[in-house]
Amino acid sequence: MAPRFEIVPTITADPVSEDNIELAFGNRCISVGHKARISNPTLLALGRAGVEYVSTRSIGFNHIDVDYAASVGITVGNVSYSPDSVADYTLMLMLMAVRNAKSIITRADVHDYRLHDVHGKELRDMTVGVVGTGRIGAAVMDRLRGFGSRILAYDTRPGTAADYVPLDELLKLSDMVTLHTPLTAETHHLLDRQRIEQMKQGAYVINTGRGPLLDTEALVSALENGGLGGAALDVVEGEEGIFYADRRNKPIESKLLLRLQQMPNVLISPHIAYYTDRALSDMVENSIINCLKFESGRRHG
Repeated sequence: MAPRFEIVPTITADPVSEDNIELAFGNRCISVGHKARISNPTLLALGRAGVEYVSTRSIGFNHIDVDYAASVGITVGNVSYSPDSVADYTLMLMLMAVRNAKSIITRADVHDYRLHDVHGKELRDMTVGVVGTGRIGAAVMDRLRGFGSRILAYDTRPGTAADYVPLDELLKLSDMVTLHTPLTAETHHLLDRQRIEQMKQGAYVINTGRGPLLDTEALVSALENGGLGGAALDVVEGEEGIFYADRRNKPIESKLLLRLQQMPNVLISPHIAYYTDRALSDMVENSIINCLKFESGRRHG
């Protein structure tokens, strides 16, 4: 895309850190991914190197201390991208969860083709609670309507046509809860132990938002004692340093992740719901546009 925008980017595969700050010299804008946290000392070093704008190729900011960045003269911008990537993946996880796909595929892989002991469920017979109704949450609801599900919604700022209810009511009435709200101090452990215990017996949890929206210890307990019917998680607390890496021959320090992966009714994928050709193209293009707009405003400000 660089020739189309008449820019010459400096590109490195490594996440930005104090060790590669020299790559930023002479550049007022840098574009970063969401895979690694940018520490405050790195932000300070970027500011001293002349960086004034950081465009993150993600919707979320939870890997950057935006307030600290501002204190050292750096503006942080995010990007929008096709919500369909995450929405499609969310529906896939829902269907896999209610049809016991993990157990079925695992058994078929060892040539055990018997019927599963537990019957699958159909989405049209289920009430689905959608927490967070921004672009992705709204796209998930559009898809669910095609399946005939009853949809309940919760958002602190309702912004689309939906049956909005208080969060506690949504949890009590939903056969499945899917999380699409941004991660902030207010939404950290939005589903804590108390709220998880409010959920319907046998309900499912789907999370393609951010791992810390869920209290993982409470989730594991509810799954182990049979309070919940299953979970499908594309994001997990403590995923940093684990997801996006080959850990086949290295120990996994997260005991909760290991326990989740051992459960036959839990699906884990490594934060890839967004990972489509279209979404990646959107991210890069909009990140470049962010930088160009910043430069334009700086010249004419």
